[in-house]
Parts: sequence; structure tokens; C-alpha cells
Amino acid sequence: MKKQRPRQSYRLFMERTFKAALKAVDPYAALMSHFSVKGSKLKAGSKTYDLDKFERVVVIGAGKAGYPMARACEKLLGKRIHKGLLIVKDGHGGKLKRIELVEGTHPLPSERNFKACQRLLELAHSCGPKDLVLLLISGGGSALLPAPVQSVSLKDKLEATKVLLGCGATITELNCIRKHLSQIKGGGLARALAPATTIVPILSDVIGDHLDAIASGPVTADPTTFKEAWAVVRRYDVEGKLPKSVVNHLAQGRDGQRPETLKPGDKAFDKVQPLLVGTNRKALEAVKKSAKDKGYQVMVLSSTLEGEARELAKFYCAIARENYKVNRKKPLLILGGGETTVTIRGKGKGGRNQEFALACVEQISGMAGVFAAGFATDGTDGPTDAAGAFADWQTAQRAIELGMDTEDYLARNDAYNYFTKLEQLINTGPTGTNVCDLYVVGLL
Repeated sequence: MKKQRPRQSYRLFMERTFKAALKAVDPYAALMSHFSVKGSKLKAGSKTYDLDKFERVVVIGAGKAGYPMARACEKLLGKRIHKGLLIVKDGHGGKLKRIELVEGTHPLPSERNFKACQRLLELAHSCGPKDLVLLLISGGGSALLPAPVQSVSLKDKLEATKVLLGCGATITELNCIRKHLSQIKGGGLARALAPATTIVPILSDVIGDHLDAIASGPVTADPTTFKEAWAVVRRYDVEGKLPKSVVNHLAQGRDGQRPETLKPGDKAFDKVQPLLVGTNRKALEAVKKSAKDKGYQVMVLSSTLEGEARELAKFYCAIARENYKVNRKKPLLILGGGETTVTIRGKGKGGRNQEFALACVEQISGMAGVFAAGFATDGTDGPTDAAGAFADWQTAQRAIELGMDTEDYLARNDAYNYFTKLEQLINTGPTGTNVCDLYVVGLL
């Protein structure tokens, strides 16, 4: 058998490593590991509920990982489920027996999302004190649950989201704005569900796993304020770019003329049990174990990485250059997770993980045995059909041979077309999970 070349070997290694990460945060398995049913007793985390004491069991939810989580609910509860409605990203659905599934757009909400959200709200309002609700929350829930305040149209809220995504606002900053433009986020759904008993299995795609930030915290108290939302507007100097209805609403809230989102201690949260079932940290631990089993030393930087994707690439590559000079006995994997941002400078196509890999290309060029990759655990990196991209020490030279200017592609935010031509995209299709991104630089 012909021995694999190093380039082939590292790609196979990374593909297997990412598969290990996805297996560790499989939503179906994650939910099944935190729930069990024996007779009429439902155990959810540390709490137990008597199903016979409830008149109805209702399952609702939104997020990219909703379908496998719903499958787990149907496996556990079967015919006890009276009704259900789940909103997932286009292409992330499947067949369910007792829970209705509706697909919507992401990362930007659409009229489809809005109509599905209105139906979900109606179902939530119908729940009473003798109902048990399972609310399935995962990444993407913010875009899939658009219910703007009456003074702001969906079109204006959509335009505001586009502006904020384009200026490089973090997901936390974006969620702060969205909460204060929404009837459902920032605890709004908890208000609609009260006084029903609500269990909330959560798959986190938020840095630090802050429950108030995941899907913009529909059943979680919101610590942010209108003043903080206005500060985001000022920070990115977008007052003149946002729709007037959005600016007016946020300014009125800043001045105390609009009611705040729900804060800690509100009675609407009295019968709500949040339960974190999957995180980026679990994915990182799986990658670490897989790499060590294959003979790598592993350096885990953090599960809370953020900032500009291209700046994170510089940081990773600086560590790689330092270790490249060291006489290592084993190959090294520099590993971290989180959610970066991309400030749009050109009209190219790509996502933050592809931009991370592209920003590594020139920095690792000629460093034999060094490779880099950015990977979106949901399988869709930004507005593309790729999960991310690979780069290695030969990528820059291969690009030159094809007449491609790496720096030009980076300047235009055109990582997708760059790696398409080089056949170095990571394509997984929708994975059914979402726990932020994985960023790696390896030294063979």
C-alpha cells in the first residue's frame, strides 16, 4: 500500500477529529443522557416530575438542533405528548410523529419565521397551570423566533440585524439589541407560558454558556438594558444606518419610555427549569481525546474565543511559529472554540471559519507540516453550504500556481471561492447540532 503524503494524512486526521467532536455533542444523545422516564416519573436533570399530575404535555422549541432533540422527546414521552411545534433552520428537519416541524431561514429571519413564531406564541399562551411544557432551545433560536415589538416591523428588524452583522457586532451585542426589539426574547416566552411548568433543555452555542444569551434567552431573565442596547448602536456608529423605527424604540427605552425586558426575580420564572445539555467545552474535550489517541500533544486555549476571525488567526499562527522551532517529540494540536466575527470589507462570500483559515494561509506558508482549520459545528459557516475550510503550508503556493492572490481574497472576504478553487472546503451538510465553532492549528 502506498504511504499517504502528509497533506492527505492531516486532512483525514482532522475529518475524523471533527466527527469525534460532533458525536460528543449529538443533541439526541445529549438529551437522552439528561432525561429518563420510569412509569409516570420523568426525571430531568436533578428534578423529577409526576406526569400523571399534568393534563397535557406540550413540546415547543426553536433552533438548529431542534429536530434530534424533538426525536428524543418523542422517544421518551411517546403518546403522552399532546401537541408540539418546532421551528428549525431550512434543511435541518426530518420526520416526527407527534410534533409539528416548521423550517425557517437563518441567520436572517423571514416572514415564514414570523408566522411560525406567532403560532408558537399562541400555543404558549394556551398553556395553563396543569400543563407540562418541554421547550427545546438551541443555537439559531434568535433568528427563528422573530416577534418584534408593535412599533417595529419585521422588515425593519431584519434590516437592523443585517446592519449589525455587517459591522462586526458580536453575537452577545446582537442579542442585546434583539431582546429589546422582541416580544419573545429576554424572558418574553416565559411570560407567555406562565403559569405552566416548563422544562428547558438547552444546547449552547454561546460563549460562556450564558443562559440569557442562548437564543436571546426566551425564558431567562435578561440582565441587559435599553441603555446597553443603545451603547451598541453608538459603539459601531450605526444610528444613521438603522431603520428609524428601531432607533426611536431603542432611544425611547433608553429614556425610560418603554418597559424593560424581564429581570431576575420575576414570577414568570418560578416554574421554569433550564437544563444545559450540550456545550462547546464537551466538543473540545472530545477533540482533545481523539488527538491524544492519535499521538498528538494538545494545547487547549479556551472555549470562549471571540473577536475578529483574522485576528484570532494571527494569534494562533504566532503560537505555531514559536512551537515550530521547538524540538517536539510529538505532533502538536493548538485547539480552541468560540464564536468569532467578520467585519465585511468586500463583496465576497464566506463565513468566519473560512476567513480564519484564509487568514492563516500566508502566515503558515512554507512551514512544512503546519495546517489550520476552522469548523462550524452546525455544518453551515455563515451564508454558505460549507462548514469551514482547511489551510496548510502548501496552500499559498498552490494559490499562486492557479493565479490567485491570497491577500486579495482576504481583503474581499471571499474565502469560500478561494477554498472552492483549491478544493479545501469542509463540507458536512447540516449536522443537527450547534455548539459554536472549533479553531485548530496543527504541527505534524
